[in-house]
Amino acid sequence: MAKVTIIGASGRVGQFAAYSVSQIPFVTKIILFGREGNEDVLEGTKWDFIDSFAALGRNLKLFWSVDPKELKDSDIVIITAGIPRCNGQDRLDLAKKNADLIRMYAEMISKNAPESIIFVVSNPVDIMTAVALKYSGFPQNRVFGLGTHLDSMRLKSFVANHFQVHVSEVHTRIIGEHGNSMVPLWSATTIGGIQISNLPAFASLPKEEMVHWVKTAGSHIIAKSGATVYGPGAAIASLVKTVLGNENRILTVSAYIKSEVHDIGNVCIGVPARLNRMGAFPVPIRISEDEVKKFQESVEKIRIVTAEVIEELES
Repeated sequence: MAKVTIIGASGRVGQFAAYSVSQIPFVTKIILFGREGNEDVLEGTKWDFIDSFAALGRNLKLFWSVDPKELKDSDIVIITAGIPRCNGQDRLDLAKKNADLIRMYAEMISKNAPESIIFVVSNPVDIMTAVALKYSGFPQNRVFGLGTHLDSMRLKSFVANHFQVHVSEVHTRIIGEHGNSMVPLWSATTIGGIQISNLPAFASLPKEEMVHWVKTAGSHIIAKSGATVYGPGAAIASLVKTVLGNENRILTVSAYIKSEVHDIGNVCIGVPARLNRMGAFPVPIRISEDEVKKFQESVEKIRIVTAEVIEELES
């Protein structure tokens, strides 16, 4: 049995994330948390959800609140709140605008739900994860972000389509920034347990085009429909299920690393991590020389912006 709180539940991502999380059998209580002034949206969303639960035969307690005390006893708190990214806007442009908000919520969670796990979705997610970690005061394993989990799933889908295999046969991942400096790990990609470079069809794989699409997919969707909703919402729910189900799956999330990837660290960034009820634990890995170089560049980019944002928050 688990209690999940979604901060930013009046927004589109927060709402669909809440709906997706509500389908997890062992989640028995959900709090839709929002800012004062959004009570009507939260109230309407609650009753819309309740109608869906009736249709699905789902027995679940669901409430909305703007009172921080309602965070108490949350097993996991998901932060989706923040200024959404506009068409043509880089995720890093949002950093300083959203940092104050994430700091406020991190401190709020620390005070009202000190035993919870914080799951950051707000962009730029790597930097916001670092802000949440610092201002919550939580252990490193109990704060993680969506990171490159959805990016990895997008790449996985493209590879499966190219090789005409079921998506479950493909194991691949993207590490680094959830943004332009992300790094696909072709050296760690397998299909049916076979290293992808050992398959003849690998020679015709449009790797650069695939990675370009992964990098720009969010912007493309925003330009066409105004927001990315269903992909992030489903990705959020899959991570919540992994954590609360104590599944110990290795997925690619934004987590604080020290030396797990070729001794590169001291930053929150997308890396493979083992997820369970205790949180996210980065897995030590070794990758190709070219991938190490690109990952180092991605880390330095995020480290610089993170330091700038933290310095501004401290001033």
